[in-house]
Amino acid sequence: MFRTAALALGLFASTAALANGPAPVRPPETDLVALGRYLVKTSGCNDCHTPGYAPSAGAVPEAQWLTGDAVGLQGPWGTTYPSNLRLQFQQMSEAQWLQRARQPMRPPMPWFALRDMADTDLKAIYAYVRAAGPAGQAAPAYAPPGTAVKTPVVVFPSPPPAGKP
Repeated sequence: MFRTAALALGLFASTAALANGPAPVRPPETDLVALGRYLVKTSGCNDCHTPGYAPSAGAVPEAQWLTGDAVGLQGPWGTTYPSNLRLQFQQMSEAQWLQRARQPMRPPMPWFALRDMADTDLKAIYAYVRAAGPAGQAAPAYAPPGTAVKTPVVVFPSPPPAGKP
C-alpha cells in the first residue's frame, strides 16, 4: 500500500512539474541581460512596475514590462506610483543606479531587497532594463499625504501602534 501511494504521489508530482514546465534556471553572470531578465521576472519587479502583471499571473507581453503604472499605492506616506523603469534607467548611469538602489525609497517599494542584492545582480537588472529600451509614459508624480488624486489607488492601512498586533 505504501509503495502504491508513493508511486502515485511521484507520478502526480512529475505530471504537475511537466504541466508547469521546467523550473527556471538562473542564467550565468557572464550574460548580464539574461540574468537581469531572470531577476526582474523572479524578484517581483513586474508585480508593481508592469500594469496587469500580478493579476494576470505574468501574462503580459515582455515589450510592456517595467513601463510603470497609473494605479497609485496610497498609505500614511501619501500616494506613490510604480515608476516607468524603462524611461528612468535611460536617464541614469550604472553607477547612479547602484547608488540609488541602495537608498531608502517611499513605501511600499521594498528598497531593502535592492540594498541587499549583490552588485552583479543590480548590474544585471540595469543591463536588462537598458537593453529593453525606452517605452511607455512616465508614471504620475508622488502625491503627499492628504492630497487628492484622480487615479485609482490601492489603499494600505496605517501600521498598528508599536506593541499591538
